[in-house]
Amino acid sequence: MLVGAGILCSRLFGLVRQRVFSHYFGLSDAADIFSAALRVPNFLQNLFGEGVLSASFIPVYARLLAQHKQEEADRLAGAIFAVLALIIAIIVALGVLATPYLLWVIAPGYTGEKRELTILIVRILFPGTGILVWSAWCLGILNSHHKFFLSYAAPVIWNLSMILTMLFFRHLEANRLIVYLAWGTVLGCLLQFLVQLGPVLKLVPNLRLRLDTKSLHVKQVGGSFLGVVMGRGVVQISAFVDQAISTLLGSGAVAGMTTAASINLLPVSLFGMAVSASELPTLSRMAGDHVDAEVAAKLSARLNNGLERIAFFIVPSAMAFFALGNVIVAALYQSGAFTAKDSYYVWAILAGSGVGLLASTFGRLYSSTYYALLDTRTPLRFALIRLAFTVVLGLASALLMPKVLGLPMQWGAVGLTASAGVAGWIEFHLLRRKMNQNLGPTGIALSMMAKLWLAAGVAALASYLVEHYMPAWGPILTAALVLSTYGIAYFAMTFLLHIRTGREIMQKITRRFGHG
Repeated sequence: MLVGAGILCSRLFGLVRQRVFSHYFGLSDAADIFSAALRVPNFLQNLFGEGVLSASFIPVYARLLAQHKQEEADRLAGAIFAVLALIIAIIVALGVLATPYLLWVIAPGYTGEKRELTILIVRILFPGTGILVWSAWCLGILNSHHKFFLSYAAPVIWNLSMILTMLFFRHLEANRLIVYLAWGTVLGCLLQFLVQLGPVLKLVPNLRLRLDTKSLHVKQVGGSFLGVVMGRGVVQISAFVDQAISTLLGSGAVAGMTTAASINLLPVSLFGMAVSASELPTLSRMAGDHVDAEVAAKLSARLNNGLERIAFFIVPSAMAFFALGNVIVAALYQSGAFTAKDSYYVWAILAGSGVGLLASTFGRLYSSTYYALLDTRTPLRFALIRLAFTVVLGLASALLMPKVLGLPMQWGAVGLTASAGVAGWIEFHLLRRKMNQNLGPTGIALSMMAKLWLAAGVAALASYLVEHYMPAWGPILTAALVLSTYGIAYFAMTFLLHIRTGREIMQKITRRFGHG
């Protein structure tokens, strides 16, 4: 709940930031430039940041805390920070120098002034995203001490810095405004790190920044770190393949995918990331140094419980993307330069991303379980398979499908997100099959999944009827009524179908009002 609450705060401000961004830039070339530029240095943050440090650092650090070895844990934290500082400094410097060459790979469709401005924005952003890696170090320490809220709410400051920058310099021409926005983004990165640093220093009283590469615990983290970096690198390459292809689809495709991703990431973060992140320290403690039959049974039960919680919220999220995406997009972003036509285009991309929504969130929890078992090779191997399918399916669906169907090339973005979802399902099934060999049967019963989809389908039908017959009250009021109907209908159906998670939530709500 704390992870989810922190992420919710962050994502809500992220949606506000994206709405302000869409208001001033729409799906213009300037929007394409900033969206593509932000992704390039984000590769650094994603490669060395939250997911990687959580998977490699938390299992070792949390076990030291569980064994009451505070001093050793503090030394480990200081050594990892020092190693990160050295690596990030080198990579940021190389990244700034190599930006023109990186852009040929990341945005091959950008030429002339559009390319030059993108290079400038990337160079401004690179140091800021390096600072975000230190924020991920803070997150690992806070999570290991079960301080979940702050680290996931800290990006609120990052989003707020960007929002205030756009509002303050809104009178500038679009290409100048994105330059100021880049500097505001860097400031937000620094503030996000500093707001976490104070609490971290209290939790690590004996922190010493030393490059202690001989320590056994540092070697354990380093061994896992390299494996996870390679796995995350594959995931990031997959994302960049999608972006590189989207730059070939014409103006607005990159911005459209970025806008859709801001919505798609909300359920992924709130439910997939929240459950996976909060379970990792506990799974690491449960795994210990040896997994026998009893420990395997406990890990399997814990994994299955997490999967049920994820499915309960992700299934209706995917259904909403398919059936109500136009309502969601219009309410969030239809303003100023972002038109109703843009809303329908982003809805189509959002529906495509819904194909793999469940697979990607399930996969996060399975990967966390592998990391708790100190197994980084298995997720890497399956991530490579996912990358291969992403490239092949992405090229075919994005570049060939519009021509076959006689559609403008921009609509290839829909096939791009849908094909990535198919690749995600392949990866998930491989992760589950291998985990079943280690722990025994895992997963959710088909009857449970059928009930969830039935409940979401009935709720979608009810909300569609409300949308169809209600007056034209504008995007925001329409979304408020339609989506509230959807949520109420879904919870009612899950209660009637005796779905455990739904009944538990309803009972908690009624107890809050004294009717338990």
